[in-house]
Amino acid sequence: MTLPRKFYNRPTLTVARELLGAKLIHISNGKKLVGLITETEAYFGFDDLASHAKAGRTIRTDPMFGEAGHAYIYFTYGNHWMLNAVTEQEGFPAAVLIRAIQPIEGIELMMKRRQGRDTFGPGKLTQALGISKSQNYADLTEPTSPLRIEAGIKIPDKIVTIGARVGLNKTPEPWFSKPWRFLVKEPILDV
Repeated sequence: MTLPRKFYNRPTLTVARELLGAKLIHISNGKKLVGLITETEAYFGFDDLASHAKAGRTIRTDPMFGEAGHAYIYFTYGNHWMLNAVTEQEGFPAAVLIRAIQPIEGIELMMKRRQGRDTFGPGKLTQALGISKSQNYADLTEPTSPLRIEAGIKIPDKIVTIGARVGLNKTPEPWFSKPWRFLVKEPILDV
């Protein structure tokens, strides 16, 4: 069952933590690819200097201001697509960056796309799943959407690490050190 819109229409930090263990699904060229979400980061509000929203509403950031439960996909570092799930109320810029997955279905195709390498990184997981700009604004709550997030397994707090977001480079404090990253510190399932 896909996670409903009300799941995303809540505080971003809550959504970021509760997305751990959910199933990220992409139907790519007729193949179903599934990974359990194992790492997330929260970005929200105009004041968060690590968030794209600090620049206001632009063509790039428009999805962040939209209805909760949609995808916000952007290009970075010249070669990586990044997948985010939009959160909170419409008009308030907020999203959760999905940073890593543990593949559980379609593993062979994912490994082929990654040349046998892991899916622990936001650009790595989108490459493995075949996610790109064409899925920007996708409704992650729609059961027939080729890109969606479904309920998965509950992850106990004892195997979750909470820490600072990564890759923020020149972001000033206190935003650089905000503990808004959630990471499952051990494999969820033996696949």
